Amino acid sequence: MNVASVADFSMETALQAEPPTYAGGLGVLAGDTLRSAADLGLSFAAVTLAHRKGYFQQTLDSQGNQNEADAPWAPEKTLEPAEATVSVVIEGRPVKIRAWRFTVVGIGGHRVPVYLLDTDLAENSAWDRTLTDYLYGGDERYRLCQEAVLGIGGVRMLEALGYDGVPTFHMNEGHSALLALALLEQRMGGGPPRIPSEADVEAVRERCVFTTHTPVPAGTDRFAPSLVRQVLGDARAADLENSGCCQGGVLNMTYLALRFSRYINGVAMRHGELSQDMYPRYPIRAITNGVHAVTWTAPAFRTLYDRHVPEWRRDNQYLRYAVGIPPEEIADAHRQAKAALLEQVRTATGARLDPNVMR
Repeated sequence: MNVASVADFSMETALQAEPPTYAGGLGVLAGDTLRSAADLGLSFAAVTLAHRKGYFQQTLDSQGNQNEADAPWAPEKTLEPAEATVSVVIEGRPVKIRAWRFTVVGIGGHRVPVYLLDTDLAENSAWDRTLTDYLYGGDERYRLCQEAVLGIGGVRMLEALGYDGVPTFHMNEGHSALLALALLEQRMGGGPPRIPSEADVEAVRERCVFTTHTPVPAGTDRFAPSLVRQVLGDARAADLENSGCCQGGVLNMTYLALRFSRYINGVAMRHGELSQDMYPRYPIRAITNGVHAVTWTAPAFRTLYDRHVPEWRRDNQYLRYAVGIPPEEIADAHRQAKAALLEQVRTATGARLDPNVMR
């Protein structure tokens, strides 16, 4: 049996610079949250998708035009397989899902498992095998199928791996909101079909928290009722409609997450205010984004802080004592960090930049 007090779900997660399982700030925040949880020794397990072909690899031509290409990677070459396979019915057919385990190790050795869901299995159709290929790729059909794999498949994967009775599920943006539907199905399972009661909804709400990131309507995934019925089936579409998660019959993933969460937060004070204006029926707090300081500190400065403020890795508030570091040592660490950056540029492009410019 595995134990986790929090199951963290995110469509993208920056585990390392590679693999390409993230696109930007949402994934960076997700990864830093897991690294911080590991440092603090918290009981976490995380779920994301494998994204075998990544987001995209960007290059610029001589005219400055952007070109994109796949950023493929093979999780089987670097990660260990989880010990379970589950399935989710999508468009009326079972889609098999396996998982690869990445382990985030904290400063004290505490381990947080991250399960990367993968549909690239021989039992699946050629199209279903691509569902965990592209981060934010494809059309609305592809996206809703992906979100079913993440939300419903993720809950089933944790259950299959022995994570029984997880008290808190965290939805990092609305992409994973179908996990609430999976929890609702768990609660209502075993009996004849029925309309979810307010008690059913409240029981799921007690287990879910939600971080919203995008305070503009265009940033919300919306799916037409015909597509919801096609992908999820009539029974699930009815459960979503009867639970009050649809606006005019349209499935709104943000409203789904809001409806089923006991606690909701934005990612900055102003962001929380804007989100509250957009969704006045729901109390939205604000937790200002932080970063995992060690991850984003250049090696030269890590060495400097280790020498003068050795406690900083465990408690970033100790960095306030950096005010006492001699300026010449800071300048030397800056020179080292700049030299490392310019060497990286030279390796990647062949260009040699003058270190004396923009000191």
